Amino acid sequence: MTRRAVLKGALIASAGSLAGAGAYGYAYERHALEITRATLPVARLPPGLSGLRIGLITDTHRSLFVSHDDVARAVAGLMAEKPDLIVLGGDYVTWGDRAYVQPSAEALAPLAAPYGVFGILGNHDDDHDMPAALARNGVQVLKDSRTRLTVRNETMDLVGIRFWTKRQTDIATLMRGAAPMTILLAHDPRRLTEAAALNVPLVLSGHTHGGQIVLPLFGAVAAQKFPTIAGIGRRDRSTLFVSRGVGTIYVPVRINCPPEVAVLTLQPA
Repeated sequence: MTRRAVLKGALIASAGSLAGAGAYGYAYERHALEITRATLPVARLPPGLSGLRIGLITDTHRSLFVSHDDVARAVAGLMAEKPDLIVLGGDYVTWGDRAYVQPSAEALAPLAAPYGVFGILGNHDDDHDMPAALARNGVQVLKDSRTRLTVRNETMDLVGIRFWTKRQTDIATLMRGAAPMTILLAHDPRRLTEAAALNVPLVLSGHTHGGQIVLPLFGAVAAQKFPTIAGIGRRDRSTLFVSRGVGTIYVPVRINCPPEVAVLTLQPA
């Protein structure tokens, strides 16, 4: 057998494997929701907040390819975990499609937690219709704003920024007067750079979809620009958690990267 024939056979086999993986990723893996439970080390965590459990749902991308059932399954999975606090990480629809704004918010409406449900906006969300729909369904949307919570007799601040809020000076303005225990809710995990510079203990993000398509040897090619593609990251004294999210973008396929909702337990660093 010639070298050319061997290479041709290898290419055909690779193409067949990729096609098979794509079909599996479309028919099954993009719906194979996982519950990710992680313990996050947090600097300056008050003793009373040790063991606090935060539920994180992000990147639902309600659309033609992400159904009500996909989102409802994520909501039911998180509610079964009974988190103390719930955070929504943005990108509730795809490309700002207004036809799905209200359905997306309604699918998230059953979410409830003792210390509230809070949301931020992603790059696919508009500044008006999406936050209004979420607010009508019980979500407090933090749009470049801060809110203070009293949790187990401890003070904790949530700072939520839009995807387009990137300058450190703008984030610093929101942080002025914040409690030592502050969580930055930022759709884009690249905001870890600014959070570390501002000494923010914890950042919760999405946006990457975990890469969505993770290939053997090559990894998550589409998400290499992010400091952490999925899971826990750190910079200086700031901890980051990035969720793989629920929905899909560009192509309705996940490969080696199933959707998830996350339950995050805080502990002292």
